[in-house]
Amino acid sequence: MQQAAADHEPDLKRGEFRGNAREYFGIWIVNILLTILTIGVYSAWAKVRRNRYFYGNSYVDSHSFDYHARGLQILIGRVIVIAYIVIYNIVLTISPIAGIVLGLLMLLLLPWIVMRSLRFNARITSYRNIRFDFTGKTWGAFVAIIGGGLVSFLSIGILAPFASRWLYRYIFNNLRYGDRRFESDPRLGALYRVWLPAFIIFLVGAAIAAGLGALAIFSIAGSDMGGDNEIQLILAMYGVLIPTLVIFAVSGIFYRVGVRNVVMNATVFDGRHRLFSDLGRRRYFWIVLSNFVISVITLGLMRPWAAVREHRYTIEHSGILVDGPLDDVISSIERSGSAAAAEYLDIEGFDFGF
Repeated sequence: MQQAAADHEPDLKRGEFRGNAREYFGIWIVNILLTILTIGVYSAWAKVRRNRYFYGNSYVDSHSFDYHARGLQILIGRVIVIAYIVIYNIVLTISPIAGIVLGLLMLLLLPWIVMRSLRFNARITSYRNIRFDFTGKTWGAFVAIIGGGLVSFLSIGILAPFASRWLYRYIFNNLRYGDRRFESDPRLGALYRVWLPAFIIFLVGAAIAAGLGALAIFSIAGSDMGGDNEIQLILAMYGVLIPTLVIFAVSGIFYRVGVRNVVMNATVFDGRHRLFSDLGRRRYFWIVLSNFVISVITLGLMRPWAAVREHRYTIEHSGILVDGPLDDVISSIERSGSAAAAEYLDIEGFDFGF
């Protein structure tokens, strides 16, 4: 009986990244040079080369992922977005009311754009020659993104875990691999446990920034420097704004990593295989911080090393708890015919960058 029970214990298949900084540096430097020479046009193809390298070197159970987007699809999406922004600014200059209408229209279109981007990015991703897919609708995106965003904003972040739950349920419950479903139902209690440290970091940081701001204002009010007070006021504003943004970014990283762990560990594939994530929040923050410092010091030349380092840590702390051989799942999907049917998916859609 014990042996039989052990046979059904889920087997953790951790991710593995087989790329290295030296290889990626060659891709990265060519991408940079060609993007500069083409005044940015090549950046769409650069994204394809970069993603193909990272996807192709990310392995689970000794099999890698594949990225199938084409540069032209990404370029068209970017041209549409840039054209809309340019038109918006021109119209806003000529007629502020018409500009506001265009801005509101963009807000209303946002859920549809996000839904299409999620679908596009799922369909251009494959694992073992079987495509992913996304079946979410625009209304679901509206509730998850606009509704969740409003709830989080109006509650000063206190209800952010509700918004995160809506968002990730929308994403994962509409995600497919072949004809098999993902299901996710992250618990609010678990989300609030990762939200609390991030919120405390933000409150403490905001209090310090407010104290610095008050000190700067009192200093300006007590000084007698005439016209220089305006410069001091601007410096004081930046002195408060920059630390506040940094603190917001820090708390955001802590929250995002914690939510990722909660959501991944609450997601089940095909009703029996559970996703896995054990990213360390402090470790991940250190990687992001040190990567940023090293990239700045080296004027960006160490950026490939930083990107590989962060990606390797993320992949190696992700995986899937398999209940039975993964080959059985793949064979079952292939027998269903959904793998072959997915081939047409790569001709549809543009990448809007979400």
